[in-house]
Amino acid sequence: MPTLERITISNYRNIGLQELSFSPNINCIWGNNGEGKTNLLDAIHYLSMTKSAFAANDRFNCRYGTDTFSICGNYRMQNGLQSRFSIQVGEDGKKIRRDDKPLKKISEHIGELPVVMVSPADISLVSESGEERRKFLNAVLSQLDQEYLAAVQQYNRLLAQRNKMLKEMQIDSDLLAVIDHRMSGYAAQIHSARKTFAEQLTDVVAHYYSAISGGREEVSIRYVSDLDKGSLEDILLGRFNRDVALGYTSAGVQRDDLEFEMNGYPIRKCGSQGQQKSFLVALKFAQYEIMKEAYGFAPTLLLDDIFDKLDISRIANLLSMVSGKDFGQIFITDCNKARIREIVDGITSERAYFETSGGCFTAVEI
Repeated sequence: MPTLERITISNYRNIGLQELSFSPNINCIWGNNGEGKTNLLDAIHYLSMTKSAFAANDRFNCRYGTDTFSICGNYRMQNGLQSRFSIQVGEDGKKIRRDDKPLKKISEHIGELPVVMVSPADISLVSESGEERRKFLNAVLSQLDQEYLAAVQQYNRLLAQRNKMLKEMQIDSDLLAVIDHRMSGYAAQIHSARKTFAEQLTDVVAHYYSAISGGREEVSIRYVSDLDKGSLEDILLGRFNRDVALGYTSAGVQRDDLEFEMNGYPIRKCGSQGQQKSFLVALKFAQYEIMKEAYGFAPTLLLDDIFDKLDISRIANLLSMVSGKDFGQIFITDCNKARIREIVDGITSERAYFETSGGCFTAVEI
């Protein structure tokens, strides 16, 4: 499995210049809120996914007063060899390199360094629109299947072309028919992958949620898509007049959603804050389990402030589950130094501790 041995970060959020070496097992980062714990985990996420887990626009990732940032990581790969991955973002765009060789496409990089991040921001998966849940689906499936990522990219390109045609009322019937046919092929591929993943997810989420809650509630996930009714090409043909009136495409996988339920009711409406947080942690741990099975090794696990609103004993049980068999590299942040040490020391003696203040990180000898 890819193991991050050393990272160098320059001008990423509140991190000026930092170089850190990590344990191949558990790495714990503590410090007060706003000091940079989350930014370190996000930098690791960026190195894996070529984007932040939080900010959609890269200009918000640049340290105040700068307009460029870079992240470089030295990894021990699953074949035992070392590889160096780097990303530099500036006015001339985003440059990604592996062993100092530039990569032409982001798709060449996605999936090389599989990662799962759990953070308080995950609440948007429950509270916000379906767009957040589609981002979740895409983030997972893009790491598992490059063909899926290519299908999403091509579908979105054709969708933008179709919407422009509808908005400007410059409709070429022959061209529209070609676009609809091509979109339908990509949509079928995306729909199939999402449906299969959602079916896998349901049972694993239920397992982890039971471990967290003690089996007090039953949870389920349902994938909802326009394509459940037939091929996209037929659906778009039937909605042509409506789409012309609206000026955009009103059906397709861009409207897909996941419905999260607890005891048969939407978690968004009936779940308490603690129940929602427990469900989201179960969802991300299920993602971790599915990715581990698909890759044959454990992805990097980033746990940001996971102790918030959850019972410590439950979290300790979950960490024991993921750090036992097929142990992977884990990064954990917390504000409480004593709490994080108590939990992690009970799991393994192979760990590293770091303290942060003002975007500066110091290794702590225990």
